[in-house]
Parts: sequence; structure tokens; C-alpha cells
Amino acid sequence: QMELAESGGGLVQAGGSLRLSCAASGRTFNNYHAGWFRQAPGKEREFVAVVSWSGTLTVYGDSVKGRFTISRDNAKKTAFLQMSSLKPDDTGIYYCAADTSWSRVRINPAYWGQGTQVTVAS
Repeated sequence: QMELAESGGGLVQAGGSLRLSCAASGRTFNNYHAGWFRQAPGKEREFVAVVSWSGTLTVYGDSVKGRFTISRDNAKKTAFLQMSSLKPDDTGIYYCAADTSWSRVRINPAYWGQGTQVTVAS
């Protein structure tokens, strides 16, 4: 079993930045690809970004390309999401996720964190 714990959410003004962290425990983190998803009130869950187990491959959702950067530190068992140029539409609960399958981690990962709230004020 893998446990994921997000942190770093909060309230920020439009145009500002936040850095989310996802700390993993329970299994060998560097065997897993890691990703971020988000869900706004009344909307479906949205794919944000994913990073391969090695950190060499990244994929971003269209709405965050050029503004968000995903990364990881396997020695610290932690994944990160650096968010810049934030917009009110970025508001939502951000979830960290992990899976050993590169295709599955972008659609329906096996492991999820509890989420962290990000609110962007206009």
C-alpha cells in the first residue's frame, strides 16, 4: 500500500504562485509514476500533470501548459507541482496520485492522496 500526503495549498491572488508537495510512504516511490489532478466545485476531476518515475518525462494538461511545472525528488520520496501565473479557474482541490503504469497514471491511478485546497482570488 502506498500513502500520499499533499501539502502547500492555500489562498493566493491571481497572478501569484504556489508550490504543492506530495510526500509518499509505504512503497518504493521511485517505482511509481506520479501525477496531479484537480477538481473544482461542480466539475469533473481534471488531469493536471504527470512525471515519470525517473523524472525525465512529463505531460501537462492543456489548461496548465507553460504555467505549471511538475517534478520529483526520489531521495525524499516527494513530488512537486510548481504553479505560476495562477488564475481563478485554477481553484479547486488538488490531488496527488501514483501508479506503476504510464498510461494508467494519467487516467485512473491506483493510489491517491486526500487532496489540498487551492483558492485563487481575482
